[in-house]
Amino acid sequence: MAAEVLFDAPGPKTVARHRIYTIVAVVALLVLVAYAVKRLYDAGQFEYALWEPFVTPNIMRAIGEAWLDTLTMAVLAVLGALVFGLVFGIGKLSDRKPVRWVSWLVVEFFRAVPVIMLMIFSFYAIFNSMSIEDGAYWSVVLSLTVYNGAVLAEVFRAGVNAVPRGQAEAAYAIGMRKSQVMNVILLPQAVKIMIPAIISQMVVALKDTSLILIVFGVGLTKILKSLPLSFNNIVPTTIVISGLYVITNLALTYLATRAQKRFVGEKEMLQVSNVAEPVSNVA
Repeated sequence: MAAEVLFDAPGPKTVARHRIYTIVAVVALLVLVAYAVKRLYDAGQFEYALWEPFVTPNIMRAIGEAWLDTLTMAVLAVLGALVFGLVFGIGKLSDRKPVRWVSWLVVEFFRAVPVIMLMIFSFYAIFNSMSIEDGAYWSVVLSLTVYNGAVLAEVFRAGVNAVPRGQAEAAYAIGMRKSQVMNVILLPQAVKIMIPAIISQMVVALKDTSLILIVFGVGLTKILKSLPLSFNNIVPTTIVISGLYVITNLALTYLATRAQKRFVGEKEMLQVSNVAEPVSNVA
């Protein structure tokens, strides 16, 4: 009902105008892509010798292993960031001033420091006793955990604050403690608000695993750094690795969107059942 009141459906002229804009944008994009492809073709970047490594079994196996390393780094970083963000996001909502200020300081510090600087510091200061590849791997995980966790802390805080204040006041009125109000009342409702931002941050974490290329190649960046040295095919390698990142992000977005729709649907069904139950009791 609110959407119908606040949004006027476009008329025939507006719909036709939007279609024209869409067609023009698509045509312009196709022209740019065709121009780029022609430039690459003229430069000999589509010669079979440059693309042959990607159908070689050993290199395909290496790419698969590197892809798996990238996925595991991203998954570990996202899981750690969710825990980090939840702890410090709730800490910023604490009634205790020291907890609130410490949480604010930690979150603002890690949000402000560039991820690549965190990776370099972690690589040389924390994981320098490991092998180069292992140190690079865990420096990526740690840096992405604290950076994305700091961002998610603000997401959690904003999500909780977005829940109508009357929800918490009603819970306090029936004698619930603050921890109960947070865990039972506020967080479950805030999750629906936070899911789009969490999905976006998961995609960011996956893409940022490539930044370790500055220090040492690990995961897909290892292939991007080493393969062109042997085959002099930097453009094909970049296209293939970029395509793998795009495919992974699209799959991640699709799965997360499906999970969001299912979660929202279950929440709405639960709300309907909660409303219907008192009505049936009255009847």
